[in-house]
Amino acid sequence: MPEPRWTEPAVDTIAVHDTAIAPDRQHATRLFLLRVVRLMAIGGINDARAASMLINQFGRSYRRPLVLLRAMMLELARSSYRQIKLAPTCCGRFTRDEATLLCALGRKESAFAQCHDDACLLLDREDALGAATCFQAVSTCFTDLGAPLA
Repeated sequence: MPEPRWTEPAVDTIAVHDTAIAPDRQHATRLFLLRVVRLMAIGGINDARAASMLINQFGRSYRRPLVLLRAMMLELARSSYRQIKLAPTCCGRFTRDEATLLCALGRKESAFAQCHDDACLLLDREDALGAATCFQAVSTCFTDLGAPLA
């Protein structure tokens, strides 16, 4: 019986797999932010684990992102017309609502209209200027501290 012949994978396949395996810094920052948001959603905006994660990430500059994330969470809770679905903190996947949240947070300052559209979709509202402004403030804060989301 002849031995089976194994063919080498195509060069394009290897390149695609290599880029999929090595996550970039932006991806890690988004996952970090998503975990903090999940902790605040579960334990409240004064959750000690979320604050501890921000202290570990930003050192002495933790206060600004903490205050802005708290304001964002309060604005989302206040202005949403529907329940926003979040996954557990240990989950490696994310929900559609979390994807919309990350998309809105990843918008550049010049793309405020698209950020507002994402906020309207997330909150099921026709006008979500407060939430869009919070998204832009959090994104700008993370960029200023060296952890860009966009």
